[in-house]
Amino acid sequence: MTAPASSPGTAAPRDRAYDALTAARARTALLTDCVDDGELTAQHSPLMSPLVWDLAHIPNQEEQWLLRAVGGLPALRPEIDPLYDAFRHPRATRPSLPLLSPAEARAYGGQVRDRVLDLLGAARLAEGDPLVDSAFAFGMVAQHEQQHCETMLITHQLRSGPVALTAPEPPRAGADAAGLPAEVLVPGGPFTMGCTPGDEPWALDNERPAHVRSVDPFFLDTVPVTCGAYRRFVDDGGYRDPRWWAPEGWEQIRRHGIGAPLFWRREGGGWLRRRFGVVEPVPDDEPVLHVSWYEADAYARWAGRRLPTEAEWEKAARHDPVSGRSRRYPWGDAEPTPDHANLGQRHLRPAPAGSYPAGASPLGVRQLVGDVWEWTASDFLPYPGFAAFPYREYSEVFFGPAHKVLRGGSFAVDPVACRGTFRNWDLPVRRQIFAGFRTARDAG
Repeated sequence: MTAPASSPGTAAPRDRAYDALTAARARTALLTDCVDDGELTAQHSPLMSPLVWDLAHIPNQEEQWLLRAVGGLPALRPEIDPLYDAFRHPRATRPSLPLLSPAEARAYGGQVRDRVLDLLGAARLAEGDPLVDSAFAFGMVAQHEQQHCETMLITHQLRSGPVALTAPEPPRAGADAAGLPAEVLVPGGPFTMGCTPGDEPWALDNERPAHVRSVDPFFLDTVPVTCGAYRRFVDDGGYRDPRWWAPEGWEQIRRHGIGAPLFWRREGGGWLRRRFGVVEPVPDDEPVLHVSWYEADAYARWAGRRLPTEAEWEKAARHDPVSGRSRRYPWGDAEPTPDHANLGQRHLRPAPAGSYPAGASPLGVRQLVGDVWEWTASDFLPYPGFAAFPYREYSEVFFGPAHKVLRGGSFAVDPVACRGTFRNWDLPVRRQIFAGFRTARDAG
């Protein structure tokens, strides 16, 4: 399969779309070819779909948005649309559906992808239609597949079978990491939050529109909270003291007997964790992972601090105090490289705190992108002037106090679905996701 021909004036978005789509499919194949059909069809947790559901849902969405909506082509498998409608069937009930077999799902995915690449080679990508301008729909589909790749990696973490995935270790933190200040001062004042299609052609609707926000000055942790720091909260009885917990969080840990991050267990005088089938000592220098919003909030209270708001997080990650402009990423406008951040499932764990100095913000904050999603204090709400595009079910139906915002991306997310404006959200009870946090405090 070769890259489609490009026409003058559209080479960059067409080639970018081709690269993003093929990278996403390669990741899907890696995550699903590494286990047998029994593992693909099993439900490893009621919180997650069987892997085989994702394997067919991905091309079904691709067919609906690219072949049908953009290309105007007849449906290939219209009868399966209801089976792979994420809003119609909760994850816990999906194993009972008459799903495509692994072989059928792979064949369907290949059939859809061949037609999509033909469409990409012929599509006119700058006709004033926001669905195709700058290959938006193709980028949206690539992001959707990579988001499911992160979901499938979560399923791999939850499964109890033999080890199926391996990856090289992330680079060690440099010698300067030990001398980093504990926190940095982020100046108050206005900044530009969010983006426009001109800034980020593939930004999703909840990242728009760009607008001015103002924050008071505050201090922010230079690095995410580490396992070692979090362990001190655990060992200090943090899970047994209701003073630190929001009422709903206290109810959750009492009801479910939670006493540490998910996948941790105490053995002797130390702590072990399970990571993709391997049991290992909890590394003190690594950002803590698999904690809920309630756990992050409780730790922050115990430490005499708080979680940053979403606006504070974005100002710390994007605002350049010298020029006054908002960057695409903490380090600037250039796309992420392996020197900037731990992304793309290159490493199946966070890098040690203080890593990636090339990815630091102008104020010196590190690892704002990659390693762990970072819980913020903010509810998931629309920006002023928000308009749903291209469908309400991506963002709008989730707005409200039920969901909390996460920022920054994790080691499991691909760069195509991670940028300074990208907004993730989840229920505050969620622990299986690759989430950690950093804390803040008011200045003055």
